Amino acid sequence: MKGIFRMLFTSVSLVHISSSAPSPAEIQVEKRQVVTSVVTEISSILGSAATGVASDSAVASSLFHDLVTALEQVAPTATPTSVPQAISIINSATSPSPSQGSFFENVVQLIANDFLPSNFVNSISGIVNDLNLIGPNSETNVNLRAPSSAVYPKKQSTDAPYSLTEAQLRQVIYIPPGFTYGQKPPAILVPGTGNTGYETFSENYIPLLTGVSYADPVWLNIPGQLLGDVQVNAEYVAYAINYISGISGNKNVSVLAWSQGNLDTQWALKYWPSTRNVVSDFISFSPDFHGTELAYILCPYLPELPCVPAVIQQEYNSKFVARLRENGGDSAYVPTTTIYSATDEIVEPQQGTGASAYINDARNVGVSNNELQVVCNGQPAGGVYDHAGTLFNALGYALAVDALTHSGPGEPSRLNLGTVCQEVVAPGLSLAQVLQTTGALLISAVSVLIYEPKMFNEPALMAYATS
Repeated sequence: MKGIFRMLFTSVSLVHISSSAPSPAEIQVEKRQVVTSVVTEISSILGSAATGVASDSAVASSLFHDLVTALEQVAPTATPTSVPQAISIINSATSPSPSQGSFFENVVQLIANDFLPSNFVNSISGIVNDLNLIGPNSETNVNLRAPSSAVYPKKQSTDAPYSLTEAQLRQVIYIPPGFTYGQKPPAILVPGTGNTGYETFSENYIPLLTGVSYADPVWLNIPGQLLGDVQVNAEYVAYAINYISGISGNKNVSVLAWSQGNLDTQWALKYWPSTRNVVSDFISFSPDFHGTELAYILCPYLPELPCVPAVIQQEYNSKFVARLRENGGDSAYVPTTTIYSATDEIVEPQQGTGASAYINDARNVGVSNNELQVVCNGQPAGGVYDHAGTLFNALGYALAVDALTHSGPGEPSRLNLGTVCQEVVAPGLSLAQVLQTTGALLISAVSVLIYEPKMFNEPALMAYATS
């Protein structure tokens, strides 16, 4: 799996050919022209996929490679100087659009405005490669502590079987040096599609929860950056819940997840019932519990083009999603707080009770569904926020803290909404952290393009899910 991320691309430098040095104004004009030409090139690449020849896997792979090459041509033309300016750029670059290729055109605009994740490699050519899978971004961590009682191959008889070894499941958990092993409540951070845990949370909930009394964060760096079979991704979550509890004095844990990480967590809670007993809170950012009608924007021309397994499984009402929601899977198993934006450009629908993020409470465990634009209607925290924006949104942070410091889910009624809703981003986060959080989408875009193997049909349901 890791071999797919060794693909290094040759950066395309923007050279002004002239007998004299170009002026700053000339350079800026040239860069803007490159941005325009790349958007046109992307449209052309995707247009060629519509001819029908893309049904051949080799041709499709070539098309995806061409998209990456096109993205390499873009260099930043400007950098936001304030949080409001950054939010404005995000809003204009990630507005929901049903057109084919719109996501990659949005990615071009974000790169042009310097949203590249410089905390990894500040270039498209180096965003995703094995050199970055080290330290807190490693997926091969050495966790020698044994849980107080066995959690593998099963913690209880009703748990589903694992398809992975215990060594594989354990090594993706990154436990930072300051982890207290139960002296403070553990919090497990689960990433989204195309990201590791560190790539998703390094500029938001890792710093926000480090050093506080009510949470002690660890995170999952799942191989393939969650682009493989979601059912397998869920195994890592199920194991991590029981393992972290087991090495923390059997204390309960909380799970904070973004995007696909929420599907992984809900699947784990459904098919590994032992996990429900040790999860105090499930805090869910931009979840797609019903899948998304916009899955095709990550893999244009679905189903004519092959795609990464996890994206196909996240299509609205895919077989995976349908099975997840059956027999009460559309209701919470543990106290659950959802935080979602009506202007999400990746997950749709994402409005009202019909939102993909909306989860029911048939078991009366406690649920709080929070659409930013409803709770903070007409106020800054209820403005236009994209798929990644929930990770730095002030209301989302306040609800997460409220859930972590109270029994049950986060409740807006306990918050000082007059203050919270006036904040554009979570207190303590900087402009750079807003840019880096949004940069997770760029990592995801490149990851999806270069991931192999792609497929035309979603993976078969596991036997335990069909019996």
